[in-house]
Amino acid sequence: MLRGLWTAASGMAAQQINIDVVSNNLANVNTAGFKRSRADFQDLMYQTIRVAGATTGAGTQVPTGMQIGMGSKPVGVQKIFTQGDYNQTGNELDLAIEGKGFFKVVSGAEELYTRAGSFKIDSEGYICTAAGERLQPEVSIPPEAISTSIDSGGRLVAFGPDNTELVTAELLLYSFSNSAGLFSTGRNLFRPTAASGEPIEGTPGSEGFGTISQGYLEMSNVNVVEEMVSMIVAQRAYEVNSKAIQTADNMLQMANNIKR
Repeated sequence: MLRGLWTAASGMAAQQINIDVVSNNLANVNTAGFKRSRADFQDLMYQTIRVAGATTGAGTQVPTGMQIGMGSKPVGVQKIFTQGDYNQTGNELDLAIEGKGFFKVVSGAEELYTRAGSFKIDSEGYICTAAGERLQPEVSIPPEAISTSIDSGGRLVAFGPDNTELVTAELLLYSFSNSAGLFSTGRNLFRPTAASGEPIEGTPGSEGFGTISQGYLEMSNVNVVEEMVSMIVAQRAYEVNSKAIQTADNMLQMANNIKR
């Protein structure tokens, strides 16, 4: 009877993690470049009472065994790097990656990666994120520049008066063998890990890399309807596990009250 109590409790704890993940997805539904997460679960150990295929005393073979599970546990929260929708902003420093790849920025002495292309200009003219992390390789736009053009291949040109080219530069993208292995640091940034592999540098539009769209932002890939369904399923699973605990408790109470 106690086995049922602990098994159902493990199910409630697993569904609590599931709700936490879904809540974070919904909270970031309007976050540019955000990638939704998915909780993965495993069943726990089994108590084997009888092994399948065992020979009985009569010489026959048991067709099915008898194993009783001990519940479930969360084993990972995976980032899903599917493409998000595009939002046309008209801002010349809003850049969306169509396909595979990340922008590289520097935070302090650390190199980090992002899909959020809502870039700004800092006091020295460098392209940076809203938190001040500079885009790599660094590009400085002179104050006399009238406009900035960035083509799909990452070629940046800053134009001055009379349409003169003041600055030209090449923007680069970076990819990973296993993007799901990246470590989320917050602020739309990712850190490479041993699981993600080393960053691979490439030119936008080259083999294995997406292109850049100027004046667009890649929005979150969270599907609100899908997340709401996941939340309802998790809530019902949590509820049914709580009912299992109540049922096990009632059965224990009946057993305790047999002799009075």
